[in-house]
Amino acid sequence: QVQLVESGGGLVQAGGSLRLSCAASGRINSYVMAWFRQAQGKEREFVARISWGGSSEYYADSVKGRFTISRENAKSTVYLQMNSLKPEDTAVYYCAAGATIVSLTSWGQGTQVTVSS
Repeated sequence: QVQLVESGGGLVQAGGSLRLSCAASGRINSYVMAWFRQAQGKEREFVARISWGGSSEYYADSVKGRFTISRENAKSTVYLQMNSLKPEDTAVYYCAAGATIVSLTSWGQGTQVTVSS
């Protein structure tokens, strides 16, 4: 397992952009990496995932076309570029890693994203 630390969250106006980063304590070359989010009072939901080599990406319908996940294995870092942000994107965003998308064994502590209207 690796330790994951998210950063880059903050307060932004609707229509703005943020880039989240997820730094891992070790190599992530063999891991599927994903982003999830949890809004206050709601269950955690999937946002995006990227394959170990970066050749395959998958997004939740709610963020498709606005968010982009990417990774730099040499830096053990995964990113989430978020554009055209909406108030409904407000949540704590979590980074996760695992052998597959259904076996995510490492989770970060989250970073807060708040989008004002």
